[in-house]
Amino acid sequence: MSGPVADIGLIGLAVMGQNLIMNMADHGYTVCAFNRTVSKVDAFLANEAKGKPIVGAHSVEEFVSKLKSPRRVMLLVQAGKPVDDWIETLLPLLEAGDIIIDGGNSHFPDSNRRTKYLAGKGIRFVGSGVSGGEEGARYGPSLMPGGSEEAWEHIKDIFQSIAAKSDGEACCEWVGDEGAGHYVKMVHNGIEYGDMQLICEAYDIMKRGLGMNNKEIGDVFTTWNKGVLDSFLIEITRDIMYFNDDDGTPLVEKILDQAGQKGTGKWTAVNALDLGMPVTLIAEAVLARCLSGIKEQRVTASSKLEFVGRVTSFEGDKSQFLDDLEQALYASKIISYAQGFMLMQEAAKEYNWKLNKPSIALMWRGGCIIRSVFLKDITAAYRKDSDLENLLFDDFFNKAIHKAQPGWRDVVAKAALLGIPTPAFSTALSWFDGYRTKDLPANLLQAQRDYFGAHTFKIKPEAATEKYPQGQNIHVNWTGRGGNVSASTYQA
Repeated sequence: MSGPVADIGLIGLAVMGQNLIMNMADHGYTVCAFNRTVSKVDAFLANEAKGKPIVGAHSVEEFVSKLKSPRRVMLLVQAGKPVDDWIETLLPLLEAGDIIIDGGNSHFPDSNRRTKYLAGKGIRFVGSGVSGGEEGARYGPSLMPGGSEEAWEHIKDIFQSIAAKSDGEACCEWVGDEGAGHYVKMVHNGIEYGDMQLICEAYDIMKRGLGMNNKEIGDVFTTWNKGVLDSFLIEITRDIMYFNDDDGTPLVEKILDQAGQKGTGKWTAVNALDLGMPVTLIAEAVLARCLSGIKEQRVTASSKLEFVGRVTSFEGDKSQFLDDLEQALYASKIISYAQGFMLMQEAAKEYNWKLNKPSIALMWRGGCIIRSVFLKDITAAYRKDSDLENLLFDDFFNKAIHKAQPGWRDVVAKAALLGIPTPAFSTALSWFDGYRTKDLPANLLQAQRDYFGAHTFKIKPEAATEKYPQGQNIHVNWTGRGGNVSASTYQA
């Protein structure tokens, strides 16, 4: 077969790449497959791809020649330098108007750079988040494309047909400019870190706080998965609780408690700090993984640092407490998503992107790791008001957070009394209490900064006088010994 026959070409035949190709072929698209190790192409065509509208190529030149115009090339290669290397390899063979799609876990500043760089060469670049793991790639992932918007009309049909569906709607829509697609995927991964940490804390409370066995904990997750917490992560946690090793004991209890991470959660936390946004739950989830990483120190500490408290075992109504724990998990999840959307809102301002908020929630409703029934309610909230300042201001979530509050407070308090760490539950509650506080103690903080570093402060409007005018930076000589010169050159 020669000449342009393929609707799209995909480079990178690891499992995700192969599965996406099969998914596209299932939806009637002819796909050209290529891999730097060419033997992988032949093996794929002879086995998984046999009998499907999938063609292969043995060189980059042959690969490009088999693509219909405008050529659509999707890269599923390792993030970083390999993406840039492939772009440089492809550039001499492509024409103005052709499209390069990066479907890897790239950092959004790289996608910003690539969009601009390729636009200067007449090539349309798309950076797309892809979530859902191997199974999602094969049968319907969540896709989050952003970049050069003129590319969207040329890839929309393929992307929306292969994406997961939720209530008949594709979990794929145009996200926004430049690296917006990869940015939204980064926040998705950060929220995923938070969701997983919250579930782990709930498991720890049930195991150590209530003395429940894995079967009993699995039964609780089964119940929760029928209610407001109905989600992929609760579902797999239930399965993990029920999974026994060959000796009949739960496999999960034999797994080393040292969590790995690939960096996307950290990227979210660092970006939140850069933008000055209090995305506390994701940050705590990242730090909890870091704490799990220092296993040897924790083993030493466990014999040197004892629990000392007035309460040594759970007291109270266990059934009520489990209901409270469900509400605490639900409320904390709401906080995490509220923080995530606040961050995306700020990023849109900072990077001058037009972000499609109702579509982002819709994209996460199916196909991805954080998919849950709860995201339907987020989609509804942003469809009702796309300029919603905070998720907690929507009637549905406002009622939910108020209903959950008593149980949420009780869970965090009891866990603290029992010496069980709940960094994610606790930070969610602290953030909520801070967010709903009209006057925080930062007034004292500003006074301290002015005292030791002449950093100045502003006066409250209601306390403004001729001596302390409203809206101005004021420095006070707190001791009578300091000067009246304020510091304007650095921030502390």
